[in-house]
Amino acid sequence: MRAALYVRVSTEDQAREGYSLDAQTKRLEAYCRVRGWEIADIYRDEGCSGRNIKRPEYIRMMKESDNWNVILVLKMDRIHRNSVNFALMMDDLRKKGKDFNSVQEKFDTTTAMGRFVMDIMQRIAQLESEQIGERVKVGMVQKAKCGNGAMGSGHPYGYIYEKGNLKIVETEARIVRNIYSMYAQGTSMENIAVNLNNAFIPAKKGGRWNRQSVCNILHNSLYVGIMEWDGIVREGQHDAIVSLDIFEAVNGPSQLC
Repeated sequence: MRAALYVRVSTEDQAREGYSLDAQTKRLEAYCRVRGWEIADIYRDEGCSGRNIKRPEYIRMMKESDNWNVILVLKMDRIHRNSVNFALMMDDLRKKGKDFNSVQEKFDTTTAMGRFVMDIMQRIAQLESEQIGERVKVGMVQKAKCGNGAMGSGHPYGYIYEKGNLKIVETEARIVRNIYSMYAQGTSMENIAVNLNNAFIPAKKGGRWNRQSVCNILHNSLYVGIMEWDGIVREGQHDAIVSLDIFEAVNGPSQLC
C-alpha cells in the first residue's frame, strides 16, 4: 500500500499543540511503519483554510493520484472542514479505486466497516446540503422582511435604480464578486473590510467598509437575483451578480452576521 500523507495547518491551527506540520507528519510516518505502508509523498499545506479545496498541495496530491493508493491524514478536518467537499472527494476516490484513512477517527476505507461508514457520511453530507438550501430560502424571505432586501432605502451596493428597475453597476459588481470570493476562500469579514479600505475602495456613498457592511452583502439574496416584497418572492426581476452556488456556499447554518 502506497500512502499519500496529507498535513495541513491554518493560521489558527499553528498555535495549537500537536497540530504543527511536523507533528502531524511524524505521527503519520509512525502509523505507516506499523501498517507496513510505503510513503509515496508528503503533501504539506501551510496557512490554508480547510473550508475550500483551493490549496496548492491538496491540488497536487489529487493530480498525482496514480502514485498512491490511499490518502492518510491525522484527523478528518485536516483534509476538509466542509462535509460536502469531503463527500465529493470520497466519491472521486471511489471512482479511482483509491482509499482514505484518518488515524484519530479510525476511518479506514481499506476495510468493509470503513466503507460502510463512508456511505453513511456521504448520505449525511447530502442531507446537510439540502437543509442548508432550505435555510437559505427561509433566510432570504426573513432578511427581506427585516429591510435587507432590494426595497430598502437608497441604491443597494452593486446596483442603481433606473426607471424603477435595478441595473448592475459593473465597477461595484466586481467588488461584490471579490467579497464573495474572498469569504469563500476563508477570509474573515473583518479582514475583507480592512482589505477594501486599504485598497481605497469606497463603500456606498463614499463611506468606509466594516464587518457589518460586508456581512450585509454576503447575506443579501438580492445578489442572486431574488427579492421579496410584501411576502412575495420575486425572481428574474433583475440580473444577478453572483451565482446561487456561491451564495449558498457562504450562507451555511453557522454563517451569521
